[in-house]
Amino acid sequence: MMVQSQLLAFALLCAGFVSAAIPSRDVQVTNSSSSSALAKCPGYKASKVNTTATGLTAELTLAGKPCNVYGTDLKELVLQVTYETDNRLHVKIQDKANDVYQVPESVFPRPQSAGVNAKKSALKFNYKLNPFSFSVSRSKTGEVLFDSSAAPMVFESQYLRLRTKLPNNPNLYGLGEHSDPFRLNTTNYIRTLWSQDSYGTPNGANLYGNHPVYFEHRKTGTHGVFLLNSNGMDVKIDKVGGQFLEYNTLGGVFDFYFLAGPGPIDVSQQYSEISGLPAMMPYWGLGFHQCRYGYRDAFEVAEVVHNYSVAGIPLETMWTDIDYMDRRRVFSLDPQRFPLHMVRQLVDKLHSNDQHYIVMVDPAVAYAEYPAFEEGIKDDIFMKRSNGSVWKGVVWAGVSVFPDWFAKNVEKYWVGQFLSFFSDSTGIQLDALWIDMNEPSNFPCYFPCDNPEAAAVGFPPEPPPVRTPPRPLPGWPCDFQPVGTDCKRSVSVAPETTDLEVRGPLTPEHEPLVARANGQQLGLPGRDLLYPKYAIHNKAAYQDSWNAEQGGISNKTVNTDLIHENGLAEYDVHNLYGTMMSALSRKAMLARRPTLRPLIITRSTFAGAGAQVGKWLGDNFSTWGHYREVIRTALGFASIYQVPMVGADICGFAQNTTQDLCARWAMLGAFSPFMRNHNEYLPTIPQEFYRWAVVTEAAKKAIDVRYRLLDYIYTAMYQQTVDGTPLLNPMFYLYPKDANTFGLDLQYFYGNGLLVAPVTEANSTSVDVYLPKDVFYDFWTLKKIEGKGRNIRVTDQLLTDIPLFLRGGVIIPMRVKSAMTTTELRKQDFELLIPVGKDGKAQGQLYLDDGVSLEQKGVTNVRFDYAHGKLTVKAKWGYQTVVKISKVTVVGEGKNGKKVVEVNKGLTGDFVVKV
Repeated sequence: MMVQSQLLAFALLCAGFVSAAIPSRDVQVTNSSSSSALAKCPGYKASKVNTTATGLTAELTLAGKPCNVYGTDLKELVLQVTYETDNRLHVKIQDKANDVYQVPESVFPRPQSAGVNAKKSALKFNYKLNPFSFSVSRSKTGEVLFDSSAAPMVFESQYLRLRTKLPNNPNLYGLGEHSDPFRLNTTNYIRTLWSQDSYGTPNGANLYGNHPVYFEHRKTGTHGVFLLNSNGMDVKIDKVGGQFLEYNTLGGVFDFYFLAGPGPIDVSQQYSEISGLPAMMPYWGLGFHQCRYGYRDAFEVAEVVHNYSVAGIPLETMWTDIDYMDRRRVFSLDPQRFPLHMVRQLVDKLHSNDQHYIVMVDPAVAYAEYPAFEEGIKDDIFMKRSNGSVWKGVVWAGVSVFPDWFAKNVEKYWVGQFLSFFSDSTGIQLDALWIDMNEPSNFPCYFPCDNPEAAAVGFPPEPPPVRTPPRPLPGWPCDFQPVGTDCKRSVSVAPETTDLEVRGPLTPEHEPLVARANGQQLGLPGRDLLYPKYAIHNKAAYQDSWNAEQGGISNKTVNTDLIHENGLAEYDVHNLYGTMMSALSRKAMLARRPTLRPLIITRSTFAGAGAQVGKWLGDNFSTWGHYREVIRTALGFASIYQVPMVGADICGFAQNTTQDLCARWAMLGAFSPFMRNHNEYLPTIPQEFYRWAVVTEAAKKAIDVRYRLLDYIYTAMYQQTVDGTPLLNPMFYLYPKDANTFGLDLQYFYGNGLLVAPVTEANSTSVDVYLPKDVFYDFWTLKKIEGKGRNIRVTDQLLTDIPLFLRGGVIIPMRVKSAMTTTELRKQDFELLIPVGKDGKAQGQLYLDDGVSLEQKGVTNVRFDYAHGKLTVKAKWGYQTVVKISKVTVVGEGKNGKKVVEVNKGLTGDFVVKV
């Protein structure tokens, strides 16, 4: 949930420093006087090279007169090269004094490795002494994958540059978060990494999170390059003077990990060893979720739940946006619209139906007299100015303060708030968590935000009028029924509320901020933390150039000159804020329910976030363009960044959707890992699936198929948490030799066996689908289709249809029928779809566990193998279940192209079936 379009427009008119969230963006690599100055930079020369069996070290010294273009050139650097595994090479260039900021290991744990003999590595490190440059190549073929000789390396106090040569028209993927094409543009293109509250997820812009990793795919193989650096950066890709990719960062060090592949799935797996394997999600989290910003009271939330039930549309989890809060203050309840007794009754009702409940928590805490603020002041956990006073910005609650995730007491504070406010016995019985605004956003108070009280006029927004339940709600408690209903109501006393006010006396005296010490990677002294000379292309600034002299990197967020309690500058760690909130929120949820897997959905992410949380794609629009874009953005998170629990706001968040768009999106959304319908505040129309007859029909059909396939995708998610194998696959991941697949981003594989190819244009009933040279089967008819390496046209696709294709050779386990909840679904038997490949064989997998426990008492991981009319089922049978495999359908054999056999075999031991 983010800024409504109306509020944003108002802010644009009133602010002296205007956001660039609305104007169009033509992202271009521009030449300036600084470019010619950079050309004169001398680079470095290497000396004292010490080679070992597992790598080398060297000293790097400035090779000539300093150029000092965007800062002060560092004269002495050190190089460390480590062959960490057979397929991973680590190359690190940092300052000799160890003063320059590096990403803390507490935030991003480094992969552990004792190193391997360089002779066994699939990669080879080569270097030139003067001017120093290095290249990485494949050991067997000598193919160069990365070559920094394209330009002299620059290492200044507030600017780093390193350029690598690339082959012409390379196939590059990653460098997120972005909404641009999945295969990146390679001409005059810039990817900026700097977290911003990016309403509308615009193209050509930096968005909510940062993942400085790219995959390059060639017909000879795929490799990956990860730069562990959290500073703001531009990654420029162009072909002027020869194709290149160039890093331009505002600080940090060059900390590269090179991944050998050789296939794209191999690179994904290898990257997961660095980023951390994704967290396994609860089974029920894959059910359908419903939310809206603007549900006016507990009655409306309950009525939505009721209406879904009446419509016969399965609803697994109901969400509430910040509407439940008292004047938008985190860790508070609106005593009139969402009184505690009604919220608890709401959750009890959901739980009795085997449904779940989620609410939003933002990081910013209202600067007002209420427990969350006062306890934060007591624990001394808010970000501060240089004089020790808390730094104030403005978010939904008005004037607000922001947790310092590096503060020594912040875990005690954050976990404590969750244990108290979300107590299962006395508070909101929360089942999972939604965290938002954690870039962090400070949207109405534009830089320098010196007068937050003035910027906070109109915040919090006026709440809707208080009302009593306007109509009966059958089956719900008395408090949800109209006045006069013959039933017994709860007796509750609304708590006293307090007014927002400017605070002063409550702020205690603070200890002086931590003094910087040498050699501790806290960042170089003397830097201009508000006005760096190099302007990254951060679109939160009015113009790109304003990111330098106008302080644009602080616009719509926390000022970058703030120093955290441990001495780190916000300038360096800004991009980590959302991921640090995610990690601490996971600890808080585990403190509440220690034995259960937490489900947490965040907005802002950094590399490695998937080990803690899932991700929704932010505040998109209800347009056909955004419908198409969410496919490629989700592919990036699931297949590259190792955040498999990902999905978009179905039907769009902002602007009014239409029944046609919403119906198509309901069908598409059923084939994303995270499935949620969510949209913004009035006057935007409501868009629950039951609002239109055709959308109701589409949603029922989509969720029916999704739920029947739920164990198939749950198995794929489990596999990604084990070894990084992607849950969603771009076409070229499975057909890496087929050049026609390299740029496809409107069709994809759900798991490794189901091709999803939605209709993507308005007013269309057909879609062209590319089928590689392989065997496929129409999912709906089981008709065999021989892929010829060209498009086929699928026609007569109603709003309630979506083209799906089974990939020959991949066995799909399915439930025999769907259900209204995942609890009921787990009681249904299985059937197997066996679409045979060209060789007449097929394989598959089914993972079974209890669906919720962090530590499983027993699991079953079944392996299916089919060949020559015989199905072999083997497993380590650790999970006890009464469900069975009721039937097997072999597709591509037998009369009319299929054979069906009743099996009725329990999932308790190995067996063989002759088909």
